[in-house]
Amino acid sequence: MLSRASSQPLTDQLAQRFVARMRDQLLVSGARLPSVRQCAQMHGVSASTVVATYDWLVAQGWVEARPNRGFFVRDRVQRTAVPAAGRALPSPPPVNAASLIRGMFHQPSAVPQPGMGVLPPEWLDADFLSAALRKVVASPALRESSLRYGEPQGDTGLRDILSSKLDSIGLQAAPGQLITTVGATHALDIISRTLLRPGDCVMVEEPGWAIEFARLQNLGVRILPVPRLETGPDLEVVERYAQMHAPKMMVSVSVLHNPTGYGLSLPVAHQLVNLAHRYNFHVVEDDTYGHMAPAHAVRLSVLDGLRKTIYVSGYAKILAPSWRVGYLAAPVDLKDAFLDTKLLSTLTTPVLFEKALALCLEQGAIRRHTDRLSQLLEAARSRSVKLALAHACQFVAPPQGLFGWVDVGVDTDALALRMHDAGYLLAPGSLFHADRRPGSFMRVNFASTQDELFWRILAKTRADML
Repeated sequence: MLSRASSQPLTDQLAQRFVARMRDQLLVSGARLPSVRQCAQMHGVSASTVVATYDWLVAQGWVEARPNRGFFVRDRVQRTAVPAAGRALPSPPPVNAASLIRGMFHQPSAVPQPGMGVLPPEWLDADFLSAALRKVVASPALRESSLRYGEPQGDTGLRDILSSKLDSIGLQAAPGQLITTVGATHALDIISRTLLRPGDCVMVEEPGWAIEFARLQNLGVRILPVPRLETGPDLEVVERYAQMHAPKMMVSVSVLHNPTGYGLSLPVAHQLVNLAHRYNFHVVEDDTYGHMAPAHAVRLSVLDGLRKTIYVSGYAKILAPSWRVGYLAAPVDLKDAFLDTKLLSTLTTPVLFEKALALCLEQGAIRRHTDRLSQLLEAARSRSVKLALAHACQFVAPPQGLFGWVDVGVDTDALALRMHDAGYLLAPGSLFHADRRPGSFMRVNFASTQDELFWRILAKTRADML
Protein backbone atom coordinates (compact mmCIF):
# COMPACT_ATOMS: atom_id res chain seq x y z
CA MET A 1 0.00 0.00 0.00
CA LEU A 2 1.05 3.58 -0.50
CA SER A 3 2.12 5.55 2.56
CA ARG A 4 0.01 8.49 3.69
CA ALA A 5 2.65 9.27 6.31
CA SER A 6 5.26 9.98 3.62
CA SER A 7 6.18 13.54 2.71
CA GLN A 8 5.84 12.48 -0.92
CA PRO A 9 2.34 12.99 -2.40
CA LEU A 10 0.38 9.82 -3.14
CA THR A 11 0.34 10.77 -6.83
CA ASP A 12 4.17 10.65 -6.93
CA GLN A 13 4.25 7.35 -5.08
CA LEU A 14 1.75 5.73 -7.41
CA ALA A 15 3.51 7.07 -10.51
CA GLN A 16 6.84 5.66 -9.30
CA ARG A 17 5.25 2.27 -8.72
CA PHE A 18 3.92 2.11 -12.29
CA VAL A 19 7.21 3.35 -13.79
CA ALA A 20 9.18 0.75 -11.84
CA ARG A 21 6.92 -2.03 -13.13
CA MET A 22 7.26 -0.83 -16.71
CA ARG A 23 11.05 -0.59 -16.41
CA ASP A 24 11.18 -4.11 -14.99
CA GLN A 25 8.92 -5.34 -17.83
CA LEU A 26 6.25 -6.42 -15.37
CA LEU A 27 3.99 -4.18 -17.42
CA VAL A 28 4.94 -4.75 -21.05
CA SER A 29 4.14 -2.71 -24.16
CA GLY A 30 0.46 -2.85 -24.96
CA ALA A 31 -0.58 -3.92 -21.46
CA ARG A 32 -3.72 -2.27 -20.20
CA LEU A 33 -3.58 -0.41 -16.90
CA PRO A 34 -6.37 -0.95 -14.37
CA SER A 35 -9.39 1.30 -14.74
CA VAL A 36 -9.45 4.41 -12.57
CA ARG A 37 -11.95 2.79 -10.23
CA GLN A 38 -10.02 -0.50 -10.01
CA CYS A 39 -6.70 1.25 -9.41
CA ALA A 40 -8.20 3.41 -6.67
CA GLN A 41 -9.55 0.31 -4.90
CA MET A 42 -6.29 -1.62 -5.30
CA HIS A 43 -4.13 1.12 -3.78
CA GLY A 44 -6.57 2.64 -1.31
CA VAL A 45 -6.56 6.10 -2.87
CA SER A 46 -9.13 8.41 -4.40
CA ALA A 47 -10.11 8.20 -8.06
CA SER A 48 -8.80 11.72 -8.64
CA THR A 49 -5.35 10.67 -7.36
CA VAL A 50 -5.35 7.92 -10.00
CA VAL A 51 -6.51 10.38 -12.68
CA ALA A 52 -3.63 12.75 -11.83
CA THR A 53 -1.17 9.83 -11.94
CA TYR A 54 -2.40 8.57 -15.29
CA ASP A 55 -2.28 12.11 -16.70
CA TRP A 56 1.38 12.35 -15.65
CA LEU A 57 2.22 8.96 -17.18
CA VAL A 58 0.60 10.07 -20.45
CA ALA A 59 2.44 13.41 -20.41
CA GLN A 60 5.77 11.65 -19.81
CA GLY A 61 5.18 9.17 -22.62
CA TRP A 62 4.92 6.02 -20.51
CA VAL A 63 1.31 5.24 -21.39
CA GLU A 64 -1.27 6.29 -23.96
CA ALA A 65 -4.97 6.96 -23.52
CA ARG A 66 -7.22 5.21 -26.02
CA PRO A 67 -10.72 6.69 -26.25
CA ASN A 68 -13.41 4.49 -24.67
CA ARG A 69 -10.84 1.75 -23.98
CA GLY A 70 -8.55 2.96 -21.19
CA PHE A 71 -4.82 3.47 -20.63
CA PHE A 72 -2.16 1.26 -22.23
CA VAL A 73 1.63 0.95 -21.86
CA ARG A 74 3.33 2.50 -24.86
CA ASP A 75 5.93 0.81 -26.99
CA ARG A 76 9.38 1.54 -25.54
CA VAL A 77 10.71 3.19 -28.71
CA GLN A 78 7.78 5.62 -28.70
CA ARG A 79 8.37 6.90 -25.19
CA THR A 80 9.67 10.38 -24.58
CA ALA A 81 12.74 10.95 -22.44
CA VAL A 82 12.17 9.78 -18.88
CA PRO A 83 14.34 9.71 -15.74
CA ALA A 84 16.95 6.98 -15.57
CA ALA A 85 16.42 4.09 -13.18
CA GLY A 86 17.08 4.96 -9.57
CA ARG A 87 16.65 8.69 -10.07
CA ALA A 88 13.79 10.57 -8.50
CA LEU A 89 10.79 11.32 -10.66
CA PRO A 90 10.09 15.00 -11.31
CA SER A 91 6.95 16.36 -9.75
CA PRO A 92 3.80 15.53 -11.70
CA PRO A 93 2.50 18.31 -13.96
CA PRO A 94 -0.10 20.73 -12.67
CA VAL A 95 -3.68 19.56 -12.56
CA ASN A 96 -4.99 20.23 -16.06
CA ALA A 97 -8.45 21.12 -17.32
CA ALA A 98 -9.17 17.56 -18.44
CA SER A 99 -8.32 16.30 -14.94
CA LEU A 100 -10.68 18.84 -13.44
CA ILE A 101 -13.46 17.69 -15.77
CA ARG A 102 -12.83 14.02 -15.00
CA GLY A 103 -12.87 14.95 -11.34
CA MET A 104 -16.49 15.99 -11.85
CA PHE A 105 -17.29 12.35 -12.56
CA HIS A 106 -14.73 10.70 -10.25
CA GLN A 107 -14.96 12.82 -7.16
CA PRO A 108 -12.22 12.31 -4.54
CA SER A 109 -14.77 11.76 -1.76
CA ALA A 110 -18.29 12.54 -0.66
CA VAL A 111 -17.30 15.90 0.88
CA PRO A 112 -18.13 19.16 -0.95
CA GLN A 113 -15.53 19.96 -3.61
CA PRO A 114 -14.04 23.49 -3.58
CA GLY A 115 -12.75 23.24 -7.15
CA MET A 116 -16.04 22.27 -8.74
CA GLY A 117 -18.06 24.79 -10.74
CA VAL A 118 -21.54 23.59 -9.79
CA LEU A 119 -24.06 24.28 -7.05
CA PRO A 120 -24.79 21.63 -4.39
CA PRO A 121 -27.29 18.95 -5.49
CA GLU A 122 -29.57 19.72 -2.55
CA TRP A 123 -29.94 23.30 -3.80
CA LEU A 124 -30.96 22.07 -7.25
CA ASP A 125 -33.46 19.41 -6.19
CA ALA A 126 -36.55 21.26 -7.38
CA ASP A 127 -39.94 19.59 -7.89
CA PHE A 128 -40.83 21.88 -10.79
CA LEU A 129 -38.23 20.20 -13.03
CA SER A 130 -39.70 16.72 -12.72
CA ALA A 131 -43.23 18.13 -12.98
CA ALA A 132 -42.37 19.89 -16.23
CA LEU A 133 -40.77 16.74 -17.64
CA ARG A 134 -43.82 14.65 -16.76
CA LYS A 135 -46.13 17.14 -18.43
CA VAL A 136 -44.02 17.27 -21.58
CA VAL A 137 -43.68 13.48 -21.79
CA ALA A 138 -47.45 13.11 -21.52
CA SER A 139 -48.01 15.46 -24.45
CA PRO A 140 -49.31 13.85 -27.67
CA ALA A 141 -47.26 16.39 -29.61
CA LEU A 142 -44.07 15.03 -28.02
CA ARG A 143 -44.90 11.46 -29.00
CA GLU A 144 -45.36 12.63 -32.56
CA SER A 145 -42.20 14.77 -32.64
CA SER A 146 -40.08 12.00 -31.07
CA LEU A 147 -40.45 9.98 -34.27
CA ARG A 148 -38.40 12.51 -36.25
CA TYR A 149 -35.50 14.88 -35.76
CA GLY A 150 -36.13 18.03 -33.78
CA GLU A 151 -35.88 21.50 -35.27
CA PRO A 152 -32.26 22.26 -36.24
CA GLN A 153 -32.28 25.69 -34.56
CA GLY A 154 -34.01 24.36 -31.48
CA ASP A 155 -37.56 24.20 -30.19
CA THR A 156 -39.59 27.12 -31.58
CA GLY A 157 -41.46 27.68 -28.32
CA LEU A 158 -38.24 27.84 -26.32
CA ARG A 159 -36.61 30.27 -28.76
CA ASP A 160 -39.67 32.53 -28.60
CA ILE A 161 -39.47 32.64 -24.80
CA LEU A 162 -35.69 33.15 -24.81
CA SER A 163 -36.10 36.05 -27.22
CA SER A 164 -38.53 37.71 -24.81
CA LYS A 165 -36.21 37.05 -21.88
CA LEU A 166 -33.28 38.67 -23.67
CA ASP A 167 -35.46 41.66 -24.49
CA SER A 168 -35.99 42.13 -20.74
CA ILE A 169 -32.25 42.78 -20.28
CA GLY A 170 -32.15 45.09 -23.30
CA LEU A 171 -30.84 42.62 -25.89
CA GLN A 172 -33.01 42.51 -28.99
CA ALA A 173 -32.58 39.12 -30.65
CA ALA A 174 -35.31 37.65 -32.80
CA PRO A 175 -36.12 33.94 -32.35
CA GLY A 176 -34.57 33.39 -35.78
CA GLN A 177 -31.21 34.61 -34.44
CA LEU A 178 -31.19 32.04 -31.63
CA ILE A 179 -29.73 28.53 -31.82
CA THR A 180 -30.08 26.09 -28.94
CA THR A 181 -27.10 23.98 -27.91
CA VAL A 182 -26.10 21.19 -25.55
CA GLY A 183 -25.02 23.63 -22.86
CA ALA A 184 -23.07 26.88 -23.11
CA THR A 185 -19.80 25.04 -23.75
CA HIS A 186 -21.30 23.55 -26.92
CA ALA A 187 -22.32 27.04 -28.04
CA LEU A 188 -18.77 28.30 -27.56
CA ASP A 189 -17.46 25.34 -29.51
CA ILE A 190 -19.86 25.94 -32.41
CA ILE A 191 -18.74 29.56 -32.63
CA SER A 192 -15.04 28.68 -32.49
CA ARG A 193 -15.27 25.93 -35.09
CA THR A 194 -17.17 28.25 -37.42
CA LEU A 195 -15.03 31.38 -37.15
CA LEU A 196 -11.55 29.97 -36.51
CA ARG A 197 -8.96 27.93 -38.32
CA PRO A 198 -5.69 26.48 -36.96
CA GLY A 199 -3.17 29.26 -36.51
CA ASP A 200 -5.74 32.04 -36.07
CA CYS A 201 -5.32 34.36 -33.09
CA VAL A 202 -7.94 34.59 -30.34
CA MET A 203 -7.94 36.97 -27.39
CA VAL A 204 -9.01 35.44 -24.07
CA GLU A 205 -9.24 37.12 -20.71
CA GLU A 206 -6.63 36.06 -18.16
CA PRO A 207 -7.22 34.73 -15.61
CA GLY A 208 -9.95 32.94 -17.49
CA TRP A 209 -12.01 29.81 -17.70
CA ALA A 210 -9.70 26.78 -17.61
CA ILE A 211 -11.75 24.70 -20.04
CA GLU A 212 -11.86 27.54 -22.58
CA PHE A 213 -8.05 27.70 -22.73
CA ALA A 214 -7.84 23.92 -23.17
CA ARG A 215 -10.62 23.84 -25.77
CA LEU A 216 -9.06 26.57 -27.91
CA GLN A 217 -5.60 25.03 -27.67
CA ASN A 218 -7.10 21.76 -28.87
CA LEU A 219 -8.40 23.58 -31.98
CA GLY A 220 -4.87 24.70 -32.83
CA VAL A 221 -5.44 28.43 -32.48
CA ARG A 222 -3.03 30.92 -30.94
CA ILE A 223 -4.24 32.29 -27.62
CA LEU A 224 -3.53 35.94 -26.83
CA PRO A 225 -4.08 36.47 -23.08
CA VAL A 226 -5.67 39.78 -22.10
CA PRO A 227 -5.32 40.79 -18.42
CA ARG A 228 -8.72 40.99 -16.76
CA LEU A 229 -9.06 44.10 -14.60
CA GLU A 230 -11.83 45.00 -12.18
CA THR A 231 -13.55 47.18 -14.81
CA GLY A 232 -13.08 44.74 -17.70
CA PRO A 233 -10.35 43.54 -20.07
CA ASP A 234 -7.20 45.66 -20.39
CA LEU A 235 -8.05 47.76 -23.46
CA GLU A 236 -4.47 48.80 -24.14
CA VAL A 237 -3.50 45.15 -24.52
CA VAL A 238 -6.57 44.47 -26.68
CA GLU A 239 -5.68 47.27 -29.09
CA ARG A 240 -2.03 46.26 -29.23
CA TYR A 241 -3.00 42.68 -30.10
CA ALA A 242 -5.48 43.94 -32.68
CA GLN A 243 -2.81 46.03 -34.37
CA MET A 244 -0.09 43.36 -34.32
CA HIS A 245 -1.91 40.05 -34.78
CA ALA A 246 -5.31 40.77 -36.40
CA PRO A 247 -7.21 38.39 -34.07
CA LYS A 248 -10.41 36.86 -35.40
CA MET A 249 -12.19 36.70 -32.06
CA MET A 250 -12.21 37.56 -28.38
CA VAL A 251 -13.88 35.59 -25.60
CA SER A 252 -15.12 37.70 -22.70
CA VAL A 253 -17.18 37.17 -19.54
CA SER A 254 -18.86 40.48 -18.79
CA VAL A 255 -20.92 39.44 -15.78
CA LEU A 256 -19.52 37.67 -12.69
CA HIS A 257 -16.29 36.82 -14.45
CA ASN A 258 -14.88 33.35 -13.80
CA PRO A 259 -12.75 33.14 -11.63
CA THR A 260 -12.53 36.71 -10.26
CA GLY A 261 -16.21 37.66 -10.04
CA TYR A 262 -15.50 41.02 -11.71
CA GLY A 263 -18.12 42.89 -13.70
CA LEU A 264 -17.80 45.27 -16.65
CA SER A 265 -17.92 49.05 -16.47
CA LEU A 266 -19.94 50.98 -19.05
CA PRO A 267 -16.99 53.07 -20.38
CA VAL A 268 -14.83 49.96 -20.90
CA ALA A 269 -17.72 48.16 -22.59
CA HIS A 270 -18.25 51.01 -25.06
CA GLN A 271 -14.55 51.17 -25.88
CA LEU A 272 -14.27 47.41 -26.37
CA VAL A 273 -17.21 47.39 -28.79
CA ASN A 274 -15.60 50.26 -30.72
CA LEU A 275 -12.32 48.31 -30.94
CA ALA A 276 -14.17 45.26 -32.27
CA HIS A 277 -15.65 47.34 -35.09
CA ARG A 278 -12.44 49.23 -35.83
CA TYR A 279 -10.26 46.11 -36.04
CA ASN A 280 -12.92 43.72 -37.35
CA PHE A 281 -13.02 40.99 -34.71
CA HIS A 282 -15.99 39.37 -33.00
CA VAL A 283 -16.46 39.36 -29.24
CA VAL A 284 -18.08 36.23 -27.84
CA GLU A 285 -19.85 37.20 -24.63
CA ASP A 286 -20.19 34.27 -22.25
CA ASP A 287 -23.07 35.10 -19.91
CA THR A 288 -23.25 31.70 -18.19
CA TYR A 289 -23.46 33.28 -14.74
CA GLY A 290 -25.81 36.09 -15.74
CA HIS A 291 -28.72 34.41 -13.92
CA MET A 292 -27.02 35.33 -10.61
CA ALA A 293 -26.13 38.88 -11.66
CA PRO A 294 -27.68 42.16 -10.55
CA ALA A 295 -30.33 43.61 -12.87
CA HIS A 296 -28.14 46.57 -13.86
CA ALA A 297 -25.17 44.43 -15.05
CA VAL A 298 -23.51 45.75 -18.22
CA ARG A 299 -23.42 43.45 -21.24
CA LEU A 300 -21.48 44.02 -24.45
CA SER A 301 -24.15 42.46 -26.67
CA VAL A 302 -26.76 44.92 -25.43
CA LEU A 303 -24.54 47.89 -26.35
CA ASP A 304 -23.54 46.44 -29.71
CA GLY A 305 -26.88 44.97 -30.79
CA LEU A 306 -25.32 41.70 -32.02
CA ARG A 307 -23.29 43.20 -34.83
CA LYS A 308 -19.76 42.33 -33.72
CA THR A 309 -20.88 40.50 -30.59
CA ILE A 310 -22.22 36.98 -30.11
CA TYR A 311 -24.14 36.18 -26.94
CA VAL A 312 -23.91 32.80 -25.16
CA SER A 313 -25.75 31.51 -22.11
CA GLY A 314 -27.27 28.35 -20.65
CA TYR A 315 -29.23 26.85 -17.77
CA ALA A 316 -27.11 23.94 -16.49
CA LYS A 317 -25.57 26.05 -13.71
CA ILE A 318 -28.88 26.92 -12.07
CA LEU A 319 -30.97 23.84 -12.91
CA ALA A 320 -28.75 20.77 -12.82
CA PRO A 321 -25.51 19.75 -14.58
CA SER A 322 -27.44 17.17 -16.61
CA TRP A 323 -29.87 19.79 -17.97
CA ARG A 324 -27.53 20.64 -20.82
CA VAL A 325 -29.62 23.36 -22.46
CA GLY A 326 -27.69 26.36 -23.74
CA TYR A 327 -28.09 28.79 -26.60
CA LEU A 328 -26.37 31.46 -28.63
CA ALA A 329 -27.71 34.70 -30.10
CA ALA A 330 -25.97 35.43 -33.37
CA PRO A 331 -25.56 38.31 -35.79
CA VAL A 332 -27.96 37.80 -38.67
CA ASP A 333 -25.16 37.22 -41.18
CA LEU A 334 -23.59 34.42 -39.08
CA LYS A 335 -26.67 32.47 -38.03
CA ASP A 336 -26.69 30.06 -40.99
CA ALA A 337 -22.98 29.30 -40.64
CA PHE A 338 -23.42 28.51 -36.94
CA LEU A 339 -26.40 26.33 -37.72
CA ASP A 340 -24.40 24.35 -40.29
CA THR A 341 -21.71 23.68 -37.67
CA LYS A 342 -24.34 22.54 -35.17
CA LEU A 343 -25.84 20.16 -37.73
CA LEU A 344 -22.41 18.65 -38.37
CA SER A 345 -21.79 18.09 -34.65
CA THR A 346 -25.08 17.09 -33.01
CA LEU A 347 -27.70 17.37 -35.78
CA THR A 348 -30.30 18.65 -33.33
CA THR A 349 -30.63 19.12 -29.58
CA PRO A 350 -32.82 17.17 -27.12
CA VAL A 351 -36.47 18.14 -27.64
CA LEU A 352 -37.58 16.84 -24.24
CA PHE A 353 -35.40 19.15 -22.15
CA GLU A 354 -35.99 22.14 -24.41
CA LYS A 355 -39.78 21.84 -24.18
CA ALA A 356 -39.60 21.28 -20.41
CA LEU A 357 -37.37 24.33 -19.99
CA ALA A 358 -39.77 26.42 -22.09
CA LEU A 359 -42.60 25.35 -19.79
CA CYS A 360 -40.61 26.24 -16.65
CA LEU A 361 -39.73 29.67 -18.06
CA GLU A 362 -43.29 30.33 -19.17
CA GLN A 363 -44.71 29.51 -15.72
CA GLY A 364 -42.15 31.61 -13.85
CA ALA A 365 -40.62 28.61 -12.07
CA ILE A 366 -37.09 29.47 -13.22
CA ARG A 367 -37.36 33.02 -11.88
CA ARG A 368 -38.56 31.84 -8.46
CA HIS A 369 -35.88 29.14 -8.39
CA THR A 370 -33.16 31.64 -9.28
CA ASP A 371 -34.29 34.02 -6.53
CA ARG A 372 -34.04 31.18 -4.00
CA LEU A 373 -30.57 30.19 -5.24
CA SER A 374 -29.37 33.79 -4.99
CA GLN A 375 -30.40 33.92 -1.32
CA LEU A 376 -28.68 30.61 -0.56
CA LEU A 377 -25.53 31.70 -2.36
CA GLU A 378 -25.39 35.03 -0.57
CA ALA A 379 -25.49 33.28 2.80
CA ALA A 380 -22.93 30.68 1.72
CA ARG A 381 -20.59 33.34 0.39
CA SER A 382 -20.70 35.21 3.68
CA ARG A 383 -19.79 32.05 5.65
CA SER A 384 -17.08 30.98 3.22
CA VAL A 385 -15.39 34.39 3.19
CA LYS A 386 -15.25 34.49 7.00
CA LEU A 387 -13.70 31.01 7.13
CA ALA A 388 -11.14 31.83 4.43
CA LEU A 389 -10.03 35.01 6.18
CA ALA A 390 -9.90 33.22 9.54
CA HIS A 391 -7.46 30.73 8.03
CA ALA A 392 -5.10 33.39 6.64
CA CYS A 393 -6.33 33.37 3.03
CA GLN A 394 -6.78 36.63 1.19
CA PHE A 395 -9.26 37.51 -1.58
CA VAL A 396 -7.62 38.98 -4.66
CA ALA A 397 -10.97 40.30 -5.94
CA PRO A 398 -14.09 41.41 -4.03
CA PRO A 399 -16.12 38.26 -3.26
CA GLN A 400 -19.25 38.10 -5.41
CA GLY A 401 -21.11 35.53 -7.43
CA LEU A 402 -20.33 31.82 -7.19
CA PHE A 403 -16.52 31.96 -7.16
CA GLY A 404 -13.80 33.50 -5.05
CA TRP A 405 -10.27 34.23 -6.30
CA VAL A 406 -8.10 33.49 -3.27
CA ASP A 407 -4.42 33.84 -2.40
CA VAL A 408 -3.41 30.98 -0.07
CA GLY A 409 0.29 31.85 0.14
CA VAL A 410 1.78 28.65 -1.35
CA ASP A 411 2.07 27.01 -4.78
CA THR A 412 -1.49 25.86 -5.43
CA ASP A 413 -0.42 23.19 -7.95
CA ALA A 414 1.52 21.42 -5.21
CA LEU A 415 -1.26 22.15 -2.73
CA ALA A 416 -3.86 20.63 -5.09
CA LEU A 417 -1.95 17.35 -5.28
CA ARG A 418 -1.69 17.10 -1.51
CA MET A 419 -5.33 18.03 -1.00
CA HIS A 420 -6.26 15.27 -3.47
CA ASP A 421 -4.89 12.84 -0.94
CA ALA A 422 -7.22 14.32 1.67
CA GLY A 423 -10.22 13.86 -0.64
CA TYR A 424 -10.57 17.42 -1.96
CA LEU A 425 -10.53 18.57 -5.59
CA LEU A 426 -9.02 22.05 -5.92
CA ALA A 427 -8.86 24.44 -8.88
CA PRO A 428 -5.31 25.86 -8.71
CA GLY A 429 -4.56 29.23 -10.26
CA SER A 430 -2.40 27.82 -13.07
CA LEU A 431 -5.55 26.36 -14.63
CA PHE A 432 -6.77 29.89 -15.32
CA HIS A 433 -3.70 31.09 -17.22
CA ALA A 434 -2.82 30.28 -20.80
CA ASP A 435 0.83 29.57 -19.99
CA ARG A 436 -0.06 27.45 -16.92
CA ARG A 437 2.34 29.44 -14.73
CA PRO A 438 2.32 28.36 -11.07
CA GLY A 439 1.27 30.71 -8.32
CA SER A 440 -0.44 31.05 -4.97
CA PHE A 441 -3.96 31.78 -6.25
CA MET A 442 -6.85 29.34 -6.51
CA ARG A 443 -10.55 29.50 -7.32
CA VAL A 444 -13.02 28.40 -4.67
CA ASN A 445 -16.71 27.68 -4.99
CA PHE A 446 -18.49 29.58 -2.22
CA ALA A 447 -21.30 27.03 -2.11
CA SER A 448 -18.82 24.20 -1.48
CA THR A 449 -16.51 25.85 1.07
CA GLN A 450 -18.78 26.45 4.03
CA ASP A 451 -17.27 23.59 6.03
CA GLU A 452 -14.63 24.68 8.56
CA LEU A 453 -13.01 21.23 8.32
CA PHE A 454 -11.91 21.93 4.75
CA TRP A 455 -10.24 25.19 5.71
CA ARG A 456 -8.53 23.53 8.71
CA ILE A 457 -7.14 20.76 6.49
CA LEU A 458 -6.03 23.31 3.91
CA ALA A 459 -4.29 25.39 6.57
CA LYS A 460 -2.51 22.32 7.97
CA THR A 461 -1.47 21.13 4.51
CA ARG A 462 -0.19 24.59 3.67
CA ALA A 463 1.80 24.73 6.91
CA ASP A 464 3.40 21.36 6.10
CA MET A 465 4.59 22.79 2.79
CA LEU A 466 6.30 25.85 4.29
